[in-house]
Formats: sequence, structure tokens, C-alpha cells
Amino acid sequence: MTNRRLCFSFFIFSFSLTSAQWITQQSGIANRFRGISSVDDSTVWASGTKGCVVRTTDGGTNWKSVNVPGADSLDFRDIYAVDANTAYVLSIGTGISARIFKTLNGGGSWKEQFRNSDSKLFFDAFAFWDRTHGIAMTDESEGRIHFVASADGEHWNDFIPRQLPPSLPGEGAFAASGTCIVTWRSRHIWIGTGSGPEARVFRSSDRGETWKVSSTPIRHGSQTKGIFSLAFADSLRGVIVGGDYQKELEADSSAAFTTDGGATWTLSSNNPSGYRSCVVVVHGIAPRLLVAVGPSGSDYSKDFGRSWIPLDTLGFHAITTAGHGAAWADGEKGRIAKLSLPATH
Repeated sequence: MTNRRLCFSFFIFSFSLTSAQWITQQSGIANRFRGISSVDDSTVWASGTKGCVVRTTDGGTNWKSVNVPGADSLDFRDIYAVDANTAYVLSIGTGISARIFKTLNGGGSWKEQFRNSDSKLFFDAFAFWDRTHGIAMTDESEGRIHFVASADGEHWNDFIPRQLPPSLPGEGAFAASGTCIVTWRSRHIWIGTGSGPEARVFRSSDRGETWKVSSTPIRHGSQTKGIFSLAFADSLRGVIVGGDYQKELEADSSAAFTTDGGATWTLSSNNPSGYRSCVVVVHGIAPRLLVAVGPSGSDYSKDFGRSWIPLDTLGFHAITTAGHGAAWADGEKGRIAKLSLPATH
């Protein structure tokens, strides 16, 4: 289970985040951040443009640059933190721009594990079931999504599912926060798409060997619209957020939820305050609590996506949580902030 996929118990009670606030931390750099991954309340890794990676092991009091050498031209949109010493990072793009690196010593050195050689493939993001089993995905090419996967945490090889529904013309995922693909426990995986005639969710319960796909009511119909992020609490309950990244304040049809593992989706009764690029389940504070972020601000839901409440207007691209109420988000010009949450009720 990754830091983005967390379980929680369900019960009904009154809860409010009116006392919550974002507390800005000093990352020490001015790059745009897109990826962020937390291990626990102390250890968080973040990644972004010009090959930048930063890490904290004290909850964000101090952040240290642990950039990948020679990666100044790469845009690290996704990062997966295993522990204080171990992390994977993925750069997006076509051809050799798409690469995967790993460190075992806190960023002191990095090993390139994968370099894309197919100029037709655009890699968006990756996700992990555990510290050695991961999968990375592309936009549609030749009528389907393409994958590479690792079974040992060291090597990445082409992975061709036994059964995969065809992609629609122009269908792709959005590499906005690294959460267009998510896993849960040891076998489940979901992918959210857009950038085409529909916004759809692909789902698999056998580590990507076989897939099904469902349409969703999220805004779609152009290259800038669709699903940008998914989060699942378990194999059945999930949420998607998105919208139109060129119209950050338009909120119509920007969030939906499922109770059947992604087979069907229902629009939220009221939406987040605008386009949202990332959503997480916040464990350890309240059941059903979600927080979504985007360039125009953040919102929360206390009924697992059925309705949303504005939280703040500070803009972010990605958010991560590791339990016990700890959450961090990152964004433009090196912005990193910790969400100060009220005590568990």
C-alpha cells in the first residue's frame, strides 16, 4: 500500500476543518513542484522541474535538496517514497525524456533504472503496490495504454496485459500530480483519463493483468479536460477530481465518487471550488475525510466526495498524507506547506 492509498474506519459524526490551515515551509528552491510522497509524520519527499528532488526527515522543519545529477532537463512529476533513504522518481515526456531513477541512500546517489526509447510514447506517472512492485503508464498510442512494470524494484520491462479495453482516439492521462494512476493493497489499480471524447476510469483487481473501463461524468471533450487524480479508501470506495486546467476557477462536474470499485460514478452534489489536480484520503483525523488541491485553492469533503467545502485559496499541484493527520502539499516556485489539522474527534 502506498502513502496515497490509506484505509480508515467508517462512522458518522460531526467534523469541521474550520480551524485547519496551511503552514508554509521553506523548501530552499524556486522550482515548480508536481510530485510529493510521504512515508510518515516525519519523512516526505517532493519532486519537480529541472531534475529537482527535496527531502525532509523532521516533518518539514528542514528540507534538503537531493537532486538527481545530470537531470536538469527533466520534469519529475511523480515520486514514490519508500522510507527515509529509499525513493523512486519518474520524469514525464516522450522518448528519452521519460525515465525512472531510484536512490537507496537518501538521495546521495541515484541510479537510472529505465529510459524510454519509443518516441511515440508519453509517460505520465507510476504507482506501487509495495517497495519493489510498481507500474508506469503512458497516454494512448496505437489504440492502447502502454505499460512498463517492475517486480524487483530494480528492473523495468514492457508489460502487456492479457486483456485491456482499447483507448479512445486522443485519450490520455494528465501528468499533473502523479495521481492519475493509483493502487490499493496488493492487487488493485485504477487509472483516470481525459484529453479526449470521454473521461474514463480503467480498473484492475489482478495487478493489471485484466482491465475493465467505465465512463464518468467528469468534464471532458477537449485536450485540457478530464480526470486528474484518484483516491481510494478500499477496493470499493473511491473519488476522482479534475476539470479543465485552463479554466482553474470553473467547478462544474469536477468531482465524483464510486461505491462499487469504479464501475459506476456519481457527481458530487456540490463541487470543489475549481479545477483540482490532486486528492487524498486523510487518515487518522476523521472518517471519510478527503482533501483536494489545485492552482486556485483547496477543498475538503467529510462525506467521501458527496459534497465539498472550501478550505483555502492557496494554490498547490499535489498533496500527500501518511496518517495521523499529517498532510503536505507542493506547487509553484518551490512552495511546500503542511496542513495543520485539528485533533481527532
